[in-house]
This record gives sequence, C-alpha cells and structure tokens, in this order.
Amino acid sequence: MPELFNHRIKQRTFIAAPPEKVYDVVTSAKDWDTFFTTGMKIDLRPGGEMVWSWKDWGPDFYTLQSPAKVVTADRPHSFAFDWGSKMISRVRFSLEAKHGGTVLTITEEGYPDSPEGRDAILECASGWGEAATLLKFYIEHGITYTAPKK
Repeated sequence: MPELFNHRIKQRTFIAAPPEKVYDVVTSAKDWDTFFTTGMKIDLRPGGEMVWSWKDWGPDFYTLQSPAKVVTADRPHSFAFDWGSKMISRVRFSLEAKHGGTVLTITEEGYPDSPEGRDAILECASGWGEAATLLKFYIEHGITYTAPKK
C-alpha cells in the first residue's frame, strides 16, 4: 500500500451571498444537478450516503458515479465527505463570512503517492476549480449547466 501523497487540493472563491445560502446549495443534490452533476444524491446525516453522478457531462460526454459518505454537516460553516471506491479521499467545503459574502474554500486530501493517485489529484484539482466557478455563477447569477447536443 503506497503512502499518502503529501499534497492537497485547495480551491478558494468569493461568493456574493451569505454562508447560509452557499451552504444550502452545497448540500443540495437538486442544486448540484442544475450546475455540475446529473442524478446526485445526498443524505446529510453524518455517515449518510452520497452519490456524485455525471451522465454524458461536458464536451466529452463524461459518465461516472462515485460513492461518498458524509463526515461533517455543520451549517453554515463546514460540509465534508469521504468519497471514492478505489481511492478514498476527504473533501471539505469551509465557508467563512467575509467581504460582505462568503469565502468558500474547497480542500481535498488523502490521495496515495502512486501514479494513479497523482493522476487522480490532478483531475480532481481542475474539477473542483470548475465546480467552484460554476457554483459562484449559479448562486450569484442563476446560471445553470447547458448540456451539449450529441
């Protein structure tokens, strides 16, 4: 078993909305499905089951499901879960009231120090950056995801 990779993903963005609003969107499968996922499921209780799901997503029609378990659901401060099936990592959304809105920090850690772990952390780093941007645009401007036509 390889040791853990000594790096973590960290994405930060400012969202012009109170932490309660941002938290409610971040913990809503219905909201995620409007701007980033398709068919997501969330049971907010600690230990609750989640499924991150994408079907025919993006220009490459990406399809994937990833199971997760809720670790922390502390409205409006923090939401964390462990996800993955082959590699388990921990994702945390931390929300701080600041600058008249919310500073959202997304961190993820726990990848193995292996070629597969390094590939996965790079893919997820760009994915969380995209998710943070789409979340900001959704909350601030109501912009939703438009799927490409096959």
